[in-house]
Amino acid sequence: MFIQLRKSPRGFTLIELLVVIAIIGILSAVVLASLNTARVKSRDARRVADLKQLQLALQLFYDANNAYPATLSALTTAYIATVPNDPVGTAVPYGYDLASGGQSYALCANLEEGTNAALNSDVDVALTGATACVNTADTGPCSGSTTGRFCYNLRP
Repeated sequence: MFIQLRKSPRGFTLIELLVVIAIIGILSAVVLASLNTARVKSRDARRVADLKQLQLALQLFYDANNAYPATLSALTTAYIATVPNDPVGTAVPYGYDLASGGQSYALCANLEEGTNAALNSDVDVALTGATACVNTADTGPCSGSTTGRFCYNLRP
């Protein structure tokens, strides 16, 4: 009589599958955390670049008119294609305050990262009568009570 040898079933055990799923979950969490940090840094870099672009357009306007414009939308005629908005939302404009007499202004944006190097080189001096760029300290938002934001200010 012949004895039939039973072959073990092919495949993975439940424990092996759970270990692989756990490893994949841990790796994806690490990747997503790194990706989120990169997104924050890129949005902050965009904010700083947008304010530098606005500052250049404001200076061109001043050179032509001997005064700064009352609103940023006045720049769109000849100095800038469109007025940029905060990258978080298309309806969120950057802060702009004009000094009386039109001879000075304040531009501001709320950065998400408090360790951004741009905060070391911004202007931390308040403009008299400011409404959009009220807080000039790097440790809080430009205006309002938004937590986790750091005010980046530019002046001429």
